[in-house]
Amino acid sequence: MTSAAPILVTGASGQVGGEVVSLLRLRNQSILAPTSTEMNLASPDAIRAYVRKHRPAWIINAAAYTAVDKAESEVELAEAINAVAPGVLGEEAAILHIPVIHFSTDYVFAGDGLKPWVETDATGPLSTYGRTKLEGEQALANSGAAYMIFRTSWVYGATGKNFFRTILRVARERESMSIVADQFGAPTWARDLARLALFVIDKAGSNAEDAVRHLGGHYHACNGGETTWFGFAEEILRQAAHYEPNVKFATLHPVPTEAYPTPAKRPANSRMNCSLLATKLAFQMPDWRESLAQVISEYDQLRVTGSL
Repeated sequence: MTSAAPILVTGASGQVGGEVVSLLRLRNQSILAPTSTEMNLASPDAIRAYVRKHRPAWIINAAAYTAVDKAESEVELAEAINAVAPGVLGEEAAILHIPVIHFSTDYVFAGDGLKPWVETDATGPLSTYGRTKLEGEQALANSGAAYMIFRTSWVYGATGKNFFRTILRVARERESMSIVADQFGAPTWARDLARLALFVIDKAGSNAEDAVRHLGGHYHACNGGETTWFGFAEEILRQAAHYEPNVKFATLHPVPTEAYPTPAKRPANSRMNCSLLATKLAFQMPDWRESLAQVISEYDQLRVTGSL
């Protein structure tokens, strides 16, 4: 479905927002993709002014303060973008009677245990990033807007700043690499999340606000299966070797989290149960290895053409 009114996409320069914008452009959809100068997400007044001026048909909030470690020292900025802005967007959306799609994170959980997290599990963030993202969920839920919150994990793609690209770059430069092997989760392709957002827009149809109020709430949305950061890195290099058989990539060594102390504590268990997404929304996320194969192919095309 293509809407005559524009769709507002925040975070268009980021991984998920950029993929959303690309897919919407393929539909010739009118898009609002403001820069931070055009709409400063750290300023509630700037958010309200922009939304009231442009009156979009949907708001897709893919923006976030994602510098997990830096958030421990830039608390106010993380709070403004992650915690306050979603609520302000929601309040404006409620006035305009338009729905909001918001992306959140597995970091809202404490990361203990072994079971995949379900939407109704108690939260317990370990970091400023996780806490502010949880507060943003709560602010949006209390805003009066029709909303869908998609919690995801380990987002990556062929472009942007992410673990996938870092592994492929550093593995060319070093003989060995140590990778954390005791944190579990699912690598999730940013484009799969963008496809989910468009699926929701199509499913909602012309009476979007009512449809989202009926189907809305929290969902977990990650690629299928699970691995560790070490397992993810192994598979990245294994698949990359098919495209570059003559390259000698670094040898990987598994290490515990304690080997890499960081300002922000990471959850050990980022497994997410995404069954509600399949049963209630009828959307199935692909297995992470399947998506990785597509990303590797796309990355190689960019490499060959010198577009990286």
